[in-house]
Amino acid sequence: MTQSTLAVQFADIAAAAQRLAGVAHPTPVLTSRQADERSGAQLFFKCENFQRVGAFKFRGAYNAISCLSEEQKRRGVVAFSSGNHAQGMALAARMLGVRATIVMPTDAPAMKLAATREYGAEIILYDRKKEDREVIAARLGQERGLAVIPAYDHPHVIAGQGTAAKELFDSVGELDYLFVSTGGGGLLSGSALSAAALSPRCAVIGVEPEAGNDAQRSLRSGQIVHIDVPDTIADGAQTQHIGKLVLPILQAHVRDIVTVSDDQLRSQIRFFAERMKIVVEGAGALAAAAAMNNVVDIRGKKVGVIVSGGNIDMALFAECMARSAPAIQAT
Repeated sequence: MTQSTLAVQFADIAAAAQRLAGVAHPTPVLTSRQADERSGAQLFFKCENFQRVGAFKFRGAYNAISCLSEEQKRRGVVAFSSGNHAQGMALAARMLGVRATIVMPTDAPAMKLAATREYGAEIILYDRKKEDREVIAARLGQERGLAVIPAYDHPHVIAGQGTAAKELFDSVGELDYLFVSTGGGGLLSGSALSAAALSPRCAVIGVEPEAGNDAQRSLRSGQIVHIDVPDTIADGAQTQHIGKLVLPILQAHVRDIVTVSDDQLRSQIRFFAERMKIVVEGAGALAAAAAMNNVVDIRGKKVGVIVSGGNIDMALFAECMARSAPAIQAT
């Protein structure tokens, strides 16, 4: 597939950036001497855990709702999400005066359920091991006349997510590598398009949990692979397949997709807390865990890392701190 036939172009990301200007937070890019020493590279962490709702998902949600017709906005929207897209949609809808209905799993983190309700959305719960959230959302869309905005397989969502990487390149210039947390592939595909336009020699690497490597298998096989719900602390990456719009973009612009273990995620979450004083969720730590564990040899390189979110349940955060080695070694 050629660049011109992809569902999303960099021009769409640039347009999304204009819609998000003054609305989305221009999140900070942090550095860490110890992270550089451990990885042997120069790392730049794009911290979307400081974004509205605590994750990059606000970008795509706001951009997608903004692009609806006035009639669609009047009728409302429906989305399905384990948490961050839910919160992003709920807040964006409230800001734009649109009613939002969100289909969420019964085992979604309590803090994500609570935040979504607090932003004013109606929540429809389902059993992720027995029911299909996409079917439920499609039915609600049909019955209520709602616009369905999926978490990743949507051109305006992908374009919105790509603005995070655009900001990173605008801030630090060209990179040798860009590591991106990967669930359904919206952030990865949008980031890859930004990299292709702003840093053409940059190798884009997606990162998934070991337990759920459907995107890796899809990219390597050339067709979308479906899996069971993965058992991982990276709840934001418990997707069962990537999107139809996503795969061609990954094939065109992503070097590879790699995986990290839950133990590596726990250690990375602890490193962020102890060394960089930031709170990061499991899925948000995927890209950093791959970079700092040299899953790809990045020694001597200039490397971007998308820290995609910080909405971690505090009980899980405590477990990560207890079950991992200290980031700060006693001397």
